[in-house]
Amino acid sequence: MESIVITGAGGMVGHALAEAIQRRGQTATAQDRARCDLAHSADIERLFSEHRPTLLFNCAAHTKVDLCEDEPEKADAINGHAVGRLAQLAREHGTYLVHYSTDFVFDGKSAQPYRPNDAVNPISAYGRSKLLGETELQRNAPEKWLIIRTAWVYGRHGVCFPRIMVERAKGGHALKVVSDEIGSPTFTDDLADATLALVDRGATGMVHVTNSGSVNRYDFARAAVEEFGVQAHVSPITTAEWLQIRPKQARRPAYSVLDCSAYEKLTGKRMRPWREALRAYRQSVDSAGGF
Repeated sequence: MESIVITGAGGMVGHALAEAIQRRGQTATAQDRARCDLAHSADIERLFSEHRPTLLFNCAAHTKVDLCEDEPEKADAINGHAVGRLAQLAREHGTYLVHYSTDFVFDGKSAQPYRPNDAVNPISAYGRSKLLGETELQRNAPEKWLIIRTAWVYGRHGVCFPRIMVERAKGGHALKVVSDEIGSPTFTDDLADATLALVDRGATGMVHVTNSGSVNRYDFARAAVEEFGVQAHVSPITTAEWLQIRPKQARRPAYSVLDCSAYEKLTGKRMRPWREALRAYRQSVDSAGGF
């Protein structure tokens, strides 16, 4: 009998994944941080002893990028070492382990989309902790494992970039947004569906998944307020200028577009363009009664 477990079920990706599984008529055991805190090894042990997962989606992470700069040990514990322990127990229990990683493992110096086997070089504490998780998982790898790197994730269940931009615009704030960081925004609903498509095919190894196309953060902010029909003054600013305003912020890759061709070959599907996904996000927010 299949036992599907989601860690980090209280977050954006975990919520979307649980909903996608439910739409299929299946049931997943949702473990939020209150039920399973990856910072506590006893919680990880209990997760396996009580639920004996055959399929485990690890959506748990310390995702506050700027805070990770002040809490690198905590970030390494949750995003790194805990993932290694999950992998060890998954190996012992014959669990198919699916783990999410990030574009932040790259330094942003590429001129073309990053492939899964391209050299990594994180430039932030968050990126280093997520790379540690990738390394620990592969060092303790179960028979079946999948790492999905994604980027610029947003969704209904949590605070995210489009929501922040729209709410600040609604509050009458002028928005200054960096224009020299380029990536691929990814809607959690699409990421969840893509994850299940990969699992259906028994995919293993490292795979990149984002919505298709790319955009800079300034134009992404403009698209978000436009999509939600909010009047706003949005002005571009360079990363260097922004760091003068917020000097304690983590460094982010200037270019972190991911090459998703492996996903397309494995599934025969292509992720929809980021702007279409943003529209779907707005529609889902509206149908839920707003933020």
